[in-house]
Amino acid sequence: MTKKIVFLDRESLDAKVRPFNFPHEYVEHDSTWTPEEIVARLQGAEIALINKVPMRAETLKQLPDLKLIAVAATGTDVVDKAQAKQQGITVVNIRNYAFNTVPEHVVGLMFALRRAIVPYANSVKRGDWAKSKQFCYFDYPIYDIAGSTLGIVGYGALGKSIAKRAEALGMTVIAYDVFPQDGLVDFETILAQSDVITLHVPLTPETKGMIGAAELKKMKKNAILINTARGGLVDEAALLEALKDGTIAGAGFDVVAQEPPKDGNILCEADLPNLIVTPHVAWASKEAMQILADQLVDNVEAFVAGKPQNVVEA
Repeated sequence: MTKKIVFLDRESLDAKVRPFNFPHEYVEHDSTWTPEEIVARLQGAEIALINKVPMRAETLKQLPDLKLIAVAATGTDVVDKAQAKQQGITVVNIRNYAFNTVPEHVVGLMFALRRAIVPYANSVKRGDWAKSKQFCYFDYPIYDIAGSTLGIVGYGALGKSIAKRAEALGMTVIAYDVFPQDGLVDFETILAQSDVITLHVPLTPETKGMIGAAELKKMKKNAILINTARGGLVDEAALLEALKDGTIAGAGFDVVAQEPPKDGNILCEADLPNLIVTPHVAWASKEAMQILADQLVDNVEAFVAGKPQNVVEA
């Protein structure tokens, strides 16, 4: 029996999606955002492929034929999983595909901020070097990576991959996770001892706003905060103030609270030498996206074969 598959935001994945190995009708849409569009485009579809399309309860209630939501990402906060479970809709996600690309982005942000690469490069473009009385100048503090301490919040596959790279760079690594593991420290220790803190936890009611003004004040003044996970983990207003008043030394964010920031975002709009914001691309190396696309198809084929994999529980 032919199954209808609809990819609602195909534009979000720059990779080849191979044909499915069962009889199917496949439809792609570059992007889909409004509930009305979602419902209209998924009429008669058993399988929805999404990346960041919001699948809320009221939307799902209008889709009685839907059996599978295959998320082309690890994070599934865009799906109302409780409602999906109530309707018998299986939700699956992508796992262990960004084992190189996210850690490399984190390391890149760490070097850029600790060594003040961006503000120095910008100062050269402004003509500051040409005006210097000496062969160089020290407008922005530079800190070594080697000998510093990296605090990893969320010690899963990504956290461990980052730890290996950090240790190779001569860093001391400490880590925190909500799930008990040998050798971990508590969150307060991460805040107090880290020169660099990098976040790798999902956005849940428990983790939302986990770093706010109080937590930022507990960090070292020369510390930097890196977030390649979810924007909602950090109070953006508190972070901006902390960067301006010197509470912490810098921040590198690949995510913000609302994406894309169509209504503006205080981090995206801030002109600060100690802040770098990239447009949620830490995951998006060519190699990683192809691994993701292949696993997305694998997940759908496994479900249709009656052996679902990478199932996300409500």
